[in-house]
Amino acid sequence: MKVLISGLMNIETTIRVKGFPIDYSGIEYPFFGINSNVSGVGYNLAKAFLTLGDMPDIVSYIGNDLDGDKIIKQLEKDDISSDGIYRTLKNTPVSTVLFDNDGKRQIFCDLKDVQEQSADINDKVIQKKLSECDIVCACNINFSRTLMQKAYEMKKTIATDVHALSNVYDIYNKDFMKLSNILFMSDEKLPAAPERIIEILQEQSDNEVIVVGMGSKGAMLYDREFDSIYRFGAARCENVVNTVGAGDALFASFVHYYSKGMNCIDALKRAETFAALKIQHNGASTGFGTERDVETALKYADISVKKL
Repeated sequence: MKVLISGLMNIETTIRVKGFPIDYSGIEYPFFGINSNVSGVGYNLAKAFLTLGDMPDIVSYIGNDLDGDKIIKQLEKDDISSDGIYRTLKNTPVSTVLFDNDGKRQIFCDLKDVQEQSADINDKVIQKKLSECDIVCACNINFSRTLMQKAYEMKKTIATDVHALSNVYDIYNKDFMKLSNILFMSDEKLPAAPERIIEILQEQSDNEVIVVGMGSKGAMLYDREFDSIYRFGAARCENVVNTVGAGDALFASFVHYYSKGMNCIDALKRAETFAALKIQHNGASTGFGTERDVETALKYADISVKKL
């Protein structure tokens, strides 16, 4: 499956801390507790799809600096095309993730001037990528808007994740929610119970599938074909290292399995299992399993499903 991803790419630094809140100290020496990798939602999704056997392609914006060079070299190493990476930013976006031994994390993300960018749908590279892809994953960043609108006009299947949504009538995320066939979000900041949010969303849009990721509490799914809501328990995971990137893993793997023709319930079971494997590693772009890894772990994932 050819997947076109429009999303952020950055350099991510993860720092292991003793716990939250963090006590003041002039200096700490967390030996082997600080790591730096290429990340960002766009790259995280690409690595997840790649590991699952798909062919990811990326449209993104970075700076013409050393961090940008690092991203290009990583894409070359992964054998992912960089012809859709535009080096027009003043600086490449960066993020820092603090995490403790319980898997809790706090993320600081410096987007630089990426929110001022807009994908040029008249660009021949972008046009070619749109015409050849099977599905578009439009991350909810400003430069995805024009690309997503064009994909909608081309009747492409669109998947998006609006992450920590706090308002179902949010102006910023309105287009992403309205135009997507597959809609994901986190329950972290929802203003009401997930099932109530789903009821509102399924009335104001035509999404085929809506998924609310709920971390250690599992997930909730709406399947428009059967007009039904399902509550999923979490996949068993006994060795949580860092939960950063768990939502990206859940999203990408669900899109992978669902797009292959698997029903929503079986696809989300595997997506939860994929995410559980991922959070046993440190860093948003690391720890992804193969389809074989997922099938093996699924036997012990013990995921409950209840129709509401």
